[in-house]
Amino acid sequence: MMGLWSGSAGLRSTLAVLIGVVLLWEAAVWLLAPPPIILPPPSRIWVDFIEAPSYFLRNSWYTLSTTLVGFVLSVVLGVGLAVAIVNSRLAERIIYTLLVALNSLPKVALAPLFVIWMGTGIEPKIAIAVMLAIFSIVVDTVLGLRSVDPDAIALARVNHASPLKILVKIRFPNALPSLFVGMKVAISFALVGAIVGEFVAGSAGLGFVILVAQGQFDTSRVFVALVLLGLLGTILFYIVEAIERLVLPWHVSQRAVERPGGH
Repeated sequence: MMGLWSGSAGLRSTLAVLIGVVLLWEAAVWLLAPPPIILPPPSRIWVDFIEAPSYFLRNSWYTLSTTLVGFVLSVVLGVGLAVAIVNSRLAERIIYTLLVALNSLPKVALAPLFVIWMGTGIEPKIAIAVMLAIFSIVVDTVLGLRSVDPDAIALARVNHASPLKILVKIRFPNALPSLFVGMKVAISFALVGAIVGEFVAGSAGLGFVILVAQGQFDTSRVFVALVLLGLLGTILFYIVEAIERLVLPWHVSQRAVERPGGH
């Protein structure tokens, strides 16, 4: 109960910060009076959104669906690769080498290849989202799977537990806190990957909205898309964090922090 309350308090403080930034932004534009093509005020951005809400929401949904599919695939594939790495030294050398190499390549440079291979539909955007998100999932899950107390593994083997049972009953529950750390990073990377794919070969999505508005020198619409992206990223992060609180209420990271002098 305390974990849920602290989570809602964190959300309230985040909203307060965002409202404060918007008010400061509006005041700065009013005082400095830059050209609207350089920096429009939040009120102008809001008017642009209200004039065509269905257009922005439809494209937001496209980006969101791409992000979620890419994120789920990265979690499934990442956990599978992490299990392979923990159980095989050869798999560790091969998979880590490939992942580090792929993670070092600029995804904007790889995106045209995915378009050539998969076409201009949603598939290349999902593939790019997976590529950006999977690295943190694998690294953090491997860390969690290997952070098991050796005595617990030894005791399980003495009791003739199979490798699968050790994985399911001991290693994986121990790895959940690390997995959620990776997931909170990966959900943002999946969103970035979806936008990169829309930049390269998009006909829908917030990335496509930004490209069209840029071509028309419509800075206000660019900011509408950017604000929506920021909101999507923030909401997705807090959803993952809320799931973490529900799944891991026992973990030390979810306990209320006692402040000095407080109760």
